[in-house]
Amino acid sequence: MSAIDENHLHADPAIEVHPEQHAHHVAPPAQAGAPTPLQRDAARTIFQKGAAGRRAFLCPELDVPQLPAEALPERFRRAAPPRLPEVSEPEIVRHYVGLSKRNFDLDSGFYPLGSCTMKHNPRLHERAAALPGHSRLHPLQDDSGAQGALELMWNLQEALAEISGLPHVSLQPSAGSHGELAGVLLTRAYHEHRGEDRRKVLTPDTAHGTNPATVTMAGLEVVKLATNEDGGIDIDDLRAKADTDVACLMLTNPNTLGLFDSNITEIADIVHGVGATLYYDGANLNAVMGLSRPGDMGFDIVHFNLHKSFTQPHGGGGPGSGPIAVSERISPYLPVPVVARREDGSFELDADRERTIGRLRGFHGNYGCFVRSYAYIRSLGADGLRDASETAVLNANYLLARLRQLGVDRHLPLAYGTLCMHEFVLSGGPMKRELQIKTLDLAKRLLDYGFHPPTVYFPLLVEEALMVEPTETETKETLDAFAEALAAILAEAAEDPEIARQAPYTTPVRRLDEVAAAKQPVIREAVG
Repeated sequence: MSAIDENHLHADPAIEVHPEQHAHHVAPPAQAGAPTPLQRDAARTIFQKGAAGRRAFLCPELDVPQLPAEALPERFRRAAPPRLPEVSEPEIVRHYVGLSKRNFDLDSGFYPLGSCTMKHNPRLHERAAALPGHSRLHPLQDDSGAQGALELMWNLQEALAEISGLPHVSLQPSAGSHGELAGVLLTRAYHEHRGEDRRKVLTPDTAHGTNPATVTMAGLEVVKLATNEDGGIDIDDLRAKADTDVACLMLTNPNTLGLFDSNITEIADIVHGVGATLYYDGANLNAVMGLSRPGDMGFDIVHFNLHKSFTQPHGGGGPGSGPIAVSERISPYLPVPVVARREDGSFELDADRERTIGRLRGFHGNYGCFVRSYAYIRSLGADGLRDASETAVLNANYLLARLRQLGVDRHLPLAYGTLCMHEFVLSGGPMKRELQIKTLDLAKRLLDYGFHPPTVYFPLLVEEALMVEPTETETKETLDAFAEALAAILAEAAEDPEIARQAPYTTPVRRLDEVAAAKQPVIREAVG
């Protein structure tokens, strides 16, 4: 983790910048010119490479009796052999290594994707997850033959319960959005069991986009809450909309503006006062784990993103994990099975719960996520988790101070407040009006400087939003270089905005028509 002197937060804003003097400065790339090697090499599928009869592997001679084809029912037999790529081993290796070079990843550079917590994933945890007893465990293994895995899962449940301040945990949800859905379904089951038909779910206008989508999937109605001038929930709006038809308030604290809502206990009192539940979206837990607990704030349900806060790698579609923790009154409805400890000290998957909302999936196929996350929690301990959160907050505020030092805030001011928690949101409105470049242009130009862009255009209430989360695993030098790159792009745009408008120049592909890609995606290719 980076160690930054807190005095840096109050540095002289009039400092003159000389990027060439910084040891970690990223030199600006050429605006145009010859294509990069990856641009010259058009991407091809593995089926377009190789030649007939070429092989990367030869199976050994069959050393068991060969069964007749009739041993397999006809409906399962192929009419013709499958068409597979015919390539050599070097071709396979080069193909996939080449594809990896066309992507930006956390191992390649800084990835300040706001709200997604793209922090380093310790390699030790990868080795632990790859141990045969973990990686080769069959999903249909009987409980008696999986005691080690069940004990790890039970210990993880206990750790998450302690971190959240809520006593009951289920590892069933397989993603953050899945955890959200579980939370809303739990809320619905809780009210239905009490004979109440509550249809409304309150969500702030800073909420993650999955929140309203989850509510709709659960068959309930979204009711938006306004944001006050401090970036938190508008208490008056909450009081006006909180009634006996409200099932739940979905909230993350700190929110997507990177601000901790100091009114959280009052918010909890209002929600509980009308008989509703309070749900905690755990996407931003990386700012407070070890410092404050959602259960102590008054939340009834929490989902965790193991693939954010607890260093399970994510991106590229998975796997993820979104366990939920709940209070006593919600626990009867938890999805099954839940890992339970028997009186004799052994462990089982307990599915015998009368009021359960049922299964959310068939198996715990993302067990490796549990191994990595449990290894992270045990390796850091309580003090380490607290240190991680404190450093994440310090890094974000240091980066914010550096941007002010460099004068970036003139064109990219902080949207709300003066300091932040683990992330912050800048507004590109002044930049768009004064320099004639949009947030998207800035994001594309950052790719030429070797940085993945932050989250853009979210949350929606901020004009030309740029959402930055540096995380605790980045060094001071990296944060300095990123701040200098932003300053350099703005200075460049003041001279010639067209440079940013046409960026990127050095990536494998240039700027895409994203609307056409979304409306007319090419996801299949004819083989023949």
